[in-house]
Amino acid sequence: MDWGMKNRLNKIIKPDTGRTVMLAVDHGYFMGPTTGLEQLDKMVLPLLPYADTLMLTRGALRYYIPPETDVPIVLRVSGGTSILNENLLHEGIVASMEDAIRLNVAGVAFSILVGAEFERDTILAFTEIIDEAMTFGIPTIAVTAVGKDMVRDARYMSLASRMAAELGASIVKTYYVEGFEKVVDTCPVPIVIAGGKKQPEPDALEMAFNAIQAGAIGVDMGRNIFQSEDPVAMIQAVKAVVHQDFSPDEAYDLFKEKMGGE
Repeated sequence: MDWGMKNRLNKIIKPDTGRTVMLAVDHGYFMGPTTGLEQLDKMVLPLLPYADTLMLTRGALRYYIPPETDVPIVLRVSGGTSILNENLLHEGIVASMEDAIRLNVAGVAFSILVGAEFERDTILAFTEIIDEAMTFGIPTIAVTAVGKDMVRDARYMSLASRMAAELGASIVKTYYVEGFEKVVDTCPVPIVIAGGKKQPEPDALEMAFNAIQAGAIGVDMGRNIFQSEDPVAMIQAVKAVVHQDFSPDEAYDLFKEKMGGE
């Protein structure tokens, strides 16, 4: 692994803890103006001081995020279908590596859909991204997306995560499930969990805690932060779980303490 790749990975995964809080706000690439992100800058800018990494699209980065920001960027480079399409995640490459370099990103993210009829399309497109990213020392994050008809269990997540790693992913983003230790133990690269749909704050904090205890190195959380009753308080609570080993109860107490504060 060359210096540039190591340097970028250390921007995503904090060296002092070996963990990361990624703020996912890339939903607009297939969902449009997602609830909470109608005016993305007004929501995201107050959260940046607490995020280790920001994951979003190139358009959102250019139009909403000031270039003065020093938060590392993970760029969404897959897409091609919308929430209206029955083949929701039949994605291809939507951003070039040259543009990723122009945007000075720390990493790129691409969704694969293992087990779908069109899995081959997403996997082969992902390997193209890996080859191009490796040329420039840019880490790749594989997002193991799950279709609505697919089972979310440790067996499936282990399969998808291991495949992504063996294809060359630097980091895998997947869903937390019962028996998550198996997913971590059988994947040779770091795993972050997706936040998924909005849950009550105590439940989201417990999910993050359980994932960390099972071996995940962090979270890539979106709706459970920006759709929270108090997003700034919530991201601080999540960060305490990830980097300070707060228990779910301690983190929820912090959330309540920070509500309406900074």
